[in-house]
Amino acid sequence: MRNDVSVSCGPRKCGSNLVGARIPRGKVITTARGSLSGELEGHASSRLPPQPCSWGQSSDLLSRIDLDELMKKDEPPLDFPDTLEGFEYAFNEKGQLRHIKTGEPFVFNYREDLHRWNQKRYEALGEIITKYVYELLEKDCNLKKISIPVDATESEPKSFIFMSEDALTNPQKLMVLIHGSGVVRAGQWARRLIINEDLDSGTQIPFIKRAMDEGYGVIVLNPNENYIEVEKPKIHVQSSSDSSDEPAEKRERKDKVSKETKKRRDFYEKYRNPQREKEMMQLYIRENGSPEEHAIYVWDHFIAQSAAENVFFVAHSYGGLAFVELMIQREADVKSKVTAVALTDSVHNVWHQEAGKTIREWMRENCCNWVSSSEPLDTSVESMLPDCPRVSAACSTEM
Repeated sequence: MRNDVSVSCGPRKCGSNLVGARIPRGKVITTARGSLSGELEGHASSRLPPQPCSWGQSSDLLSRIDLDELMKKDEPPLDFPDTLEGFEYAFNEKGQLRHIKTGEPFVFNYREDLHRWNQKRYEALGEIITKYVYELLEKDCNLKKISIPVDATESEPKSFIFMSEDALTNPQKLMVLIHGSGVVRAGQWARRLIINEDLDSGTQIPFIKRAMDEGYGVIVLNPNENYIEVEKPKIHVQSSSDSSDEPAEKRERKDKVSKETKKRRDFYEKYRNPQREKEMMQLYIRENGSPEEHAIYVWDHFIAQSAAENVFFVAHSYGGLAFVELMIQREADVKSKVTAVALTDSVHNVWHQEAGKTIREWMRENCCNWVSSSEPLDTSVESMLPDCPRVSAACSTEM
């Protein structure tokens, strides 16, 4: 099993934590009395002399600030294409993402100094690529998309996995693939590698095709598809003054303070997040609300029901942790069906996950963890944990 595993190498991603509107940093001075003075350099308001004002006087400051002038340099609308063609990109015959006009690789910094906008653009492209990979799993790999939970009602949230036609009926061999954490979905190892390298480096497709060529049934898990997002309903909060018996003058005073507070909050929120996105809420998928739950669910409803005498797992990063949790929850069943497990940079921890002695002993005999290392391929790498052997992947397995 060890020599059957290939590990994709790719460049490390350089990122930044810059978020929010592209507004030059202001100098804010707070006095002991809670007063505020500010200079927003590069804007019309920078001509205003800095002067302290209490929160109650902030309306005077706000009235002298031209919000439209201040927002001129804000990021463009977060409105992106929903197709690869719309982005003017396509995968070439080598599986590399290239601009359809220039032939150049993907450019992250499409707009200079707009990191947040560029990141949102990257994420929008990533969602399109996720759907593209799903299509490849069905069309190129001939896998079936199976909805879960298997007994889901029409209205409840659902996820899905992919299986070959013979996944449950193949009497000999079954291959199960589990990706890591993050934005990746079924069929992917790393979105970054798909975009910056090629499909073979970043997807599970080479594993799937080789397994099927060698007579394996295949099941592709989707452990990060744990919920659906829907827009949070707006709740109208009735003002306490509406039904109050307070004198009219006092109510008017409270309403004025409330309006001023909202005005200040909206003013600063406009700078913190000038394109405030919709408030969303998460509806979790029954019995699949986490990668660990998902692995157990797919085991119980599919893998355990398969005819295969020998089941093999390939799990990357957090997928390794999910497998160990599956072992803890279904130890006897896993031992009876699973022949070998290939891990790549698995983040499992037998101590933290409280894996028993019998599980650790089984892992030493049946699992191997290929890890990032500059040592030659399959060279033993020291481990602090008493579980499966760790060996060199001869490159970075960062996905």
